[in-house]
Amino acid sequence: MSDIKVSLQEKSEKKEKSFDRAHGRQEIRIDVPQKNLKKFKEVLLYILEKVGSKSNVGMTVLYKLLYFVDFDYYEKFEEQLVGATYIKNHFGPTPAEFKKIVESMEEKGELETVRSKYFQHEQTKYLPRRVSDISVLNAKEIKHIDEVLSRLSDKSATELSEYSHKDVPWITAEEGRPLSYESVFYRTKDTSVREYEPYNL
Repeated sequence: MSDIKVSLQEKSEKKEKSFDRAHGRQEIRIDVPQKNLKKFKEVLLYILEKVGSKSNVGMTVLYKLLYFVDFDYYEKFEEQLVGATYIKNHFGPTPAEFKKIVESMEEKGELETVRSKYFQHEQTKYLPRRVSDISVLNAKEIKHIDEVLSRLSDKSATELSEYSHKDVPWITAEEGRPLSYESVFYRTKDTSVREYEPYNL
């Protein structure tokens, strides 16, 4: 095991103990994404309505926004918002379901894919063709999505990719394999979004 994984494991043990003690339980959390395609579509449309028109928000930025919406929510609330599967690749987490969902939405006239240029780079943007149905989201989920967008949506694709490379789920996953939701509880201060109670041995 590499030094970084050993270090992350040591740091995570205190977080895990603090978390379990605070909640008065020791059970193992389920680490199986509970996919909700309807919710995925509406979250995607909601994000596009909010920030899709920004010049920096192409496919790569959108991938990272979806990732942090999902994984940050899981760390903060121990619940899955969408629960999509994210695969590790060189540029950061990639939502495995994204392509098929977008193709389905395009066929139904819910979304349009546009190719353009952003500075000297080819960029793929997505235009919503209907209003998102936020009835599938509760107030806590909408607030969380808005917070993630406020914090991250102005970053470039390069900045968000580099930021995702500091995140433990991406660091500890194997190339081309799914990232573990459970590993958000091993996050360092660089990407953690949850305040953990100090644990005294």
